[in-house]
Amino acid sequence: MSTDGSVRIALSDEVAGALARRAPVVALESTIIAHGLPRPRNLQVARELEEIVRAAGAVPATVAVLDGVARVGLTKDQVERVAQDTDLRKLGFRDLAPALAAKASGATTVSGTAFLAARAGLRVFGTGGLGGVHRGWVDVQDESADLALLARTRITVVCAGVKSILDVPATLQRLETLGVGVLGYGTDRFPGFYLTDSGEPVDWTVGSPGEVAEVMAAQDELGGHDSALIVANPVPPADQLDPALHDQVLAEALAAADRQGVTGQAVTPFLLAYLTTHTAGASLEANLAAVRGNVRLAAEIAVSWSERPERRERSQQPERPERSQRPGR
Repeated sequence: MSTDGSVRIALSDEVAGALARRAPVVALESTIIAHGLPRPRNLQVARELEEIVRAAGAVPATVAVLDGVARVGLTKDQVERVAQDTDLRKLGFRDLAPALAAKASGATTVSGTAFLAARAGLRVFGTGGLGGVHRGWVDVQDESADLALLARTRITVVCAGVKSILDVPATLQRLETLGVGVLGYGTDRFPGFYLTDSGEPVDWTVGSPGEVAEVMAAQDELGGHDSALIVANPVPPADQLDPALHDQVLAEALAAADRQGVTGQAVTPFLLAYLTTHTAGASLEANLAAVRGNVRLAAEIAVSWSERPERRERSQQPERPERSQRPGR
């Protein structure tokens, strides 16, 4: 099923049915499957995350581009393909048009997933950590495409903050400049991806999925430009990477990247791989703990959003034909 005859975005039957009846749906990115985890564990995690969403009462919609078709919601076979195909590209928002035109296949990053999910009508997205402003920005001016995309896309993103290898204070300042709202879930401290606390505060704290849904509703009532809402959900202290080990290994990783001349897009995968290796896999386990918690919370938020009275009233009204062409509503 395509949401628009002129744009190749296909919904799985399950996702299409859920959207038609305004049931809760949660977008999931595919880069963690294709590029973020070792095989065959990546397939196990992909299935686990979808099951977490289902257990919370929502429908999972893993996002990817396969053979030039942007897909929101994958079949079992398609999830296996994403996990097993070593030739899949990594697709951010800017890569989507060339990939569709070339009939290429790729896993979607945060920016690619957020755009396609909102374009298809989804409102909630669960992921690990966001990209952000890189360290040494004054010299390299390297900033993740996630930030600008979220500044113009109406979707709620549940994450464990931004990757701790980045410049967290600068990223929060950039989000403020871009007008992207940030909520701390059960905390007044911004989480640090592998760490429960990055050391930075957040201005607003919420304590339940229903409170998040209230903020989402207020966004819509206010109008203005479409922008994302970030729900910063910290990894539990028992599951975080040991802070002292994190700081030590990250310092070593940054020094190694500098010695080896690693720059540009190669920096993030280099640092993440270094952390995984030199923490004996502990950083990977903290990452997965964060992702599981984020996906679970995203599903709970999607359920609360779907149960709001105004949405139930709309679900009893005939669907306007053009509605599926209006993203993020």
